[in-house]
Amino acid sequence: MFQTGSIKTKLKFIKMNHSDEPYEIPVPWFLIKHPEGDVIIDGGMPIEAAIDKHKHWGSVVEAYDPVMKVSEWCRDMVKTVNTKPEDIKYVIQTHLHLDHSGAIGHFPNATHITQRLEYDYAFNPDWFSGPAYIRADFDKPNIRWKFLQGRKTDFYDVYGDGVIKLIFTPGHTPGHQSVLVNLPKTGHMLFTGDACYTGDHWCDKCLPGLVSSSSDAAQFKKKGPKQENCLG
Repeated sequence: MFQTGSIKTKLKFIKMNHSDEPYEIPVPWFLIKHPEGDVIIDGGMPIEAAIDKHKHWGSVVEAYDPVMKVSEWCRDMVKTVNTKPEDIKYVIQTHLHLDHSGAIGHFPNATHITQRLEYDYAFNPDWFSGPAYIRADFDKPNIRWKFLQGRKTDFYDVYGDGVIKLIFTPGHTPGHQSVLVNLPKTGHMLFTGDACYTGDHWCDKCLPGLVSSSSDAAQFKKKGPKQENCLG
């Protein structure tokens, strides 16, 4: 697990209908080593958020203020664990929000896997979701995309060996997906993206602060085995 800094925000933007209390959240991303090719889950924040956050994110920084060093960018961080950018075979996007898009287009041999619904929505989001998508992060030439089809491709097995499966978990965004990984030492781990931020979300005490569908978000836990370890 890696971290591209943090975001300073307010509690109400993480837990729906909560207070204006200041709240700082980490921005993690994950590298899965696999014999057939390494896999990145999301990429944290893009390097532009460290170079000039106001230019890249605009007024979004008033609600979500990124705190990131250039050295924390995912493309550079993989090199610290003896992994070359060329070694990455897949970049899995739980969704395309601005704090998950740091890997897109920066790993030359990677195929990027997202939901078709998420990709289309990112180009034409509802007014309340628009600021969370930075088109320059994902509207790039020469990117290899693989689009999944929601419930038709649910539990898609990336390598066909049961190690990495993608679960359609809409709610935070229309095309959000979570990642179920079977690790050799710890067993199954569920990487939830933004479907579940905290223990309170997991225990059905609150919804994410930003959702496209409250009812879909509330159904999240029904999609996966309840005994899995959970990483947001």
